[in-house]
Amino acid sequence: MKLTFHGGAKSVTGANYLLESEGTKILIDCGLNQGSNFAERQNFEPFPYDPKEISAVFVTHSHIDHIGRLPKLWKDGFRGKIYSAPPTKDFGEFLLLDSEHILSKEAEREKKPPMYTADDVAAVMDIWEGLEYHRALDVGPFRVTLYDAGHILGSASILAEAEGKRIVFSGDLGNSPALIIRPTEKISEADYCLIESTYGNRVHEGVDERQGELEDAIEDVVKSGGTLVIPAFAMERTQDLLYHLNALVERGRIPRIPVFIDSPLAIKLTQVYKKYERYFNSEAAALVRSGDDILNFPGLRLTLTTEQSKEINAVPPPKVVIAGSGMSQGGRILHHEVRYLPDPKSMILFIGYQAAGSLGRQILDGAEKVKIFGEEVSVRCKKHAISGYSAHADQPHLLQWLSPMRASLKKVFIVQGEEASSEALAAKIRDELAVRTEIPEPHETVVL
Repeated sequence: MKLTFHGGAKSVTGANYLLESEGTKILIDCGLNQGSNFAERQNFEPFPYDPKEISAVFVTHSHIDHIGRLPKLWKDGFRGKIYSAPPTKDFGEFLLLDSEHILSKEAEREKKPPMYTADDVAAVMDIWEGLEYHRALDVGPFRVTLYDAGHILGSASILAEAEGKRIVFSGDLGNSPALIIRPTEKISEADYCLIESTYGNRVHEGVDERQGELEDAIEDVVKSGGTLVIPAFAMERTQDLLYHLNALVERGRIPRIPVFIDSPLAIKLTQVYKKYERYFNSEAAALVRSGDDILNFPGLRLTLTTEQSKEINAVPPPKVVIAGSGMSQGGRILHHEVRYLPDPKSMILFIGYQAAGSLGRQILDGAEKVKIFGEEVSVRCKKHAISGYSAHADQPHLLQWLSPMRASLKKVFIVQGEEASSEALAAKIRDELAVRTEIPEPHETVVL
């Protein structure tokens, strides 16, 4: 069995792993490279293998750095099947169409042909099938099984078996226990494992304090008569916020003020959550059974259209506005930031990672003025960040997940992390679990 690291090696994004056995080739993930001009240029390059020769793609979850090049794979000749947990397929359609819209604008700006079209996304959906957790599927000599990764709804770790060997692909592992979804499942036996290392050198803090900090932020703007502006990722973060807001409203912990979800993508993804309540954890499922609509509450308003979004301006404060994008790199959040960043009564609340160079990071780091739509905007509002909303496992969680496999593991490959994170996790695995580790090079092939 041969394994090649065509993406995700020494990089957080662009996961793309090729497995070969007895003439059959399968892929695990086919993600978009993100984060720099160089990474994004790679997306337009030809695949380093012939897409026509791939029998199947197994998808760990619906984030665009794991599925973003599937339509390009189809466009370039792939005619096999795509498999994932059922929610991942539904999320994937909305996220790929959203990505297509953004990528086509980028291609226009760079004077390049589009990477793919909405028709290519439709073709991908036609060959994409749902595969339930624990239901083994045979593709040539490979037997493939999905396990719940606890990262986002429908996320999976993937076990592939062939030639008497077992290899596990962690996918992105969750920050368990999560608010809505089930905890990360552990796998007890494998010969080889690829483990993500996004937070391989970090320990998450403040997970238990999240709801209290959100309550404090809302009370602050109610007292000052301002607006709480929250840049949020459409997937998972927005739904976690809704879950906490629902709890705070129902328990009378916050006054009933208008809360706007000003993100068409987040609204559509939230509907998918409601379709797949059977994947919720026991606590969230019990609330649903009791009749509690855990992602809805009095005062919540969903603004799908541009006109509805503009009407938010006319609603007097105090109010809460949740909009994308999560790092303020685009989307409707920018219009709200132009309006409320200069207001000392208002607050901007960050609940996700803000990458170096992003507008969100500039604001968080204390910039007094920022540029939005080419205009200079003063930052006079209050700023606060809540760190506990991460959907990624930290270093202790990664080690706990890997530990049950330690007796059988021949080697662990550290992937999907920046170099410092990967190196820190590799050292910890060697020291604490006494397992050999390797940080593979991009496009490196290993014989298992």
